[in-house]
Order: sequence, then C-alpha cells, then structure tokens
Amino acid sequence: MDIQRISPDNPAARALIDATDRYMQSLYPAESNHLESIDALMAANVTFFGCYVGTALVGCGAVKILCDDGSYGEIKRMFVTPENRGKGISVAIMNRLEAHLSANGIDVSRLETGVHQPEALGLYEKLGYAYRRPFGCYKPDPLSVFMEKKLTV
Repeated sequence: MDIQRISPDNPAARALIDATDRYMQSLYPAESNHLESIDALMAANVTFFGCYVGTALVGCGAVKILCDDGSYGEIKRMFVTPENRGKGISVAIMNRLEAHLSANGIDVSRLETGVHQPEALGLYEKLGYAYRRPFGCYKPDPLSVFMEKKLTV
C-alpha cells in the first residue's frame, strides 16, 4: 500500500468522493451530512491523501487545519472501498493524517462521524480518540458523534 498526497480533483479521487457521498446520503439526511466539496478540499488549509494498492486508488482521507476553536486538525473524507476494508488501510491513512498534523505543529486531531457507522467509531476508539462535545461550527445533532485525540508533536 502506498499513501501519498494527491489532488482531490483527479478522476480516481473524484470517484472515491462520489462513492463517499452516495454512502453517507444513504445513512443520513442532508442536514446531518457534513461533506466537504472537492473545491473545499482544495483549500490551502486542507491536505488530501490517497491510498493506492498497486495502481488502484482504494482509500482516501483529508485533514483540515483550523483555528476556530483552538488550533486543531479536522479529519475529513475518510473512505476505503468496500472490497478493501479490513486490510489496515484506514489505520494507515489515519496514521498519515496524524503525522501530517504533528509535522505541522498541530497537536489536536478532531473529527465528526455518524451514529450509523459502528466500524468507523470502533476504528477511532482503537486509535485513541475520545468522545467530546461539538467543536468549531458544529451544532449538537443526535446523528453526529464528535471525537478528539491529543497528538504528540
């Protein structure tokens, strides 16, 4: 597996982002989906990574550096294709995102995910993320779960 920084507007990344959109829209109503657009993922404060197995892009994740509620990085767009789940790809992408934050002097990683994603919740718990209140611009939502991890910088 090879994790590298890529542009979210390349065709393979767009296909993964579209798959993520379809999956999230099948689980949650629009008001509970906090999906970053491709344009938003191309902002200067966002870094997007893709995971390749051979020549196939099979997973992605992004981190958005923010200072609206302290200084932190928000994990966005974590996704691995269904046929590649359970192979450690999500852990590898998360490790790369956290390393990127640490290398940039950011010592807090936060995320918002949904209550209908037990696999994601299990992953984040396993990686040391703790539950917390909404952060930044988020409002309380019964379908959202907010988590945070202190990173070693």
